[in-house]
Amino acid sequence: MTKIVNHWIGGKTAEGASGNHGPVTDPATGEVTTKVAYASAEEVDAAVAAAQEAYLSWGQSSLATRTTVLFRFRALLDAHRDEIAELITAEHGKVHSDALGEVARGLEIVDLACGISVQLKGELSTQVATRVDVASIRQPLGVVAGITPFNFPAMVPLWMFPLAIACGNTFVLKPSEKDPSASVRLAELLSEAGLPDGVFNVVHGDKVAVDRLLAHPDVKAVSFVGSTPIARYIHTTASANGKRVQALGGAKNHMLVLPDADLDAAADAAVSAAYGSAGERCMAISAVVAVGAIGDTLVEKIRERAEKIKIGPGNDPASEMGPLITATHRDKVASYVTGAAAEGAEVVLDGTGYTVDGHEHGHWIGISLLDKVPTSAAAYQDEIFGPVLCVLRTETYEEALDLINASPYGNGTAIFTRDGGAARRFQMEVEAGMVGVNVPIPVPVGYHSFGGWKDSLFGDHHIYGNDGTHFYTRGKVVTTRWPDPADAPTGVDLGFPRNH
Repeated sequence: MTKIVNHWIGGKTAEGASGNHGPVTDPATGEVTTKVAYASAEEVDAAVAAAQEAYLSWGQSSLATRTTVLFRFRALLDAHRDEIAELITAEHGKVHSDALGEVARGLEIVDLACGISVQLKGELSTQVATRVDVASIRQPLGVVAGITPFNFPAMVPLWMFPLAIACGNTFVLKPSEKDPSASVRLAELLSEAGLPDGVFNVVHGDKVAVDRLLAHPDVKAVSFVGSTPIARYIHTTASANGKRVQALGGAKNHMLVLPDADLDAAADAAVSAAYGSAGERCMAISAVVAVGAIGDTLVEKIRERAEKIKIGPGNDPASEMGPLITATHRDKVASYVTGAAAEGAEVVLDGTGYTVDGHEHGHWIGISLLDKVPTSAAAYQDEIFGPVLCVLRTETYEEALDLINASPYGNGTAIFTRDGGAARRFQMEVEAGMVGVNVPIPVPVGYHSFGGWKDSLFGDHHIYGNDGTHFYTRGKVVTTRWPDPADAPTGVDLGFPRNH
């Protein structure tokens, strides 16, 4: 019997009422293992109504009450990390160790939420005028929503809702319909931790559910992670409906390798950052820029390492890389490789046509490495979101910097060098939101914020860290004057208040 994933509304499972379902496949076999209910606009309304009702009490609850629940949730999430990783592997396809890493990074934000008392502290200025005090405080928004991608079905929701509910908001999550089970398990653990019914809700679906969240008058803010075209749509539509929006888009992350770099370390980093999670992550390195005469040596070192990667089912401990999420996505990724030579690139490794014995119907693709890629090639222009690494050549640092800054994306970047002065110059001059120095995937720790520039971010706030706290709260300034008991009434004064 096929498993059915339903919604989570008001603290319990809510069976899909729309009659619409979508398939969820095991990427390693290509078999449909699960059906997920697709929410109608009315079902989204029910989730928002549950969140709105819960906000009446949750928004007024003490900070101690909220963090106590989050501490219990953290313990449960830690205890069930293997189970959640197995759900991720079964529906996304990534190897188990990678899925465990995803949960661990999500736990960092739960840690931040548990200690959010520092971020929510207000400010007080006393005696700004005679017996006048001014205080700045932060208050929750109300019902907020998260729309999350398939590539990190546990981590990205965990980047959103722990901070949101710690700040006193209630939450409606619309996860990817391609791998929905992890989100429901997180909801169950939150309920077990004592989170009141309706504070966290999950609705599955497609554009119908998304558009209703963007239009619903009771949804005050929307967080999104996904592709740039959809991020732009989310930002435009939700903003037009008066909502606060943080919409994180796509990426084309460059790794700049200078002639003085440790080429073995650079090659290790390039392979790890390009092919980890089968390249299905917005912080993957998809373009290496080799400066000067090191290009041939660097490409050969990358090739030697890439050829040794073990590709297989995510639940096989020997596997280092799993399949792609769908057959359609696999075919799209392959098209960039098969068309690369005609666009002027040199195909060093061609991973198209790769299969795994016993799993021939899985969504498999092997490692691809393209050298001397022109900036006009589609493999360079587009976010491929698969295990394809492009190598570009430049003669100077300045030429490389101009190439990187000309990209419409500005998510993450890295430089490999032994020269501290060059590294400092790069981190100041490059147009990207996250920079690594001899670090290939510069994803910030939880107490620093994650986010890019240019077409990689729409909205004013990055995700998690201090930006996350600010996004899920709004400021209020209170000016207070209390009369001294010894004062006599002074009568009406229509002038400006006196400050002395």
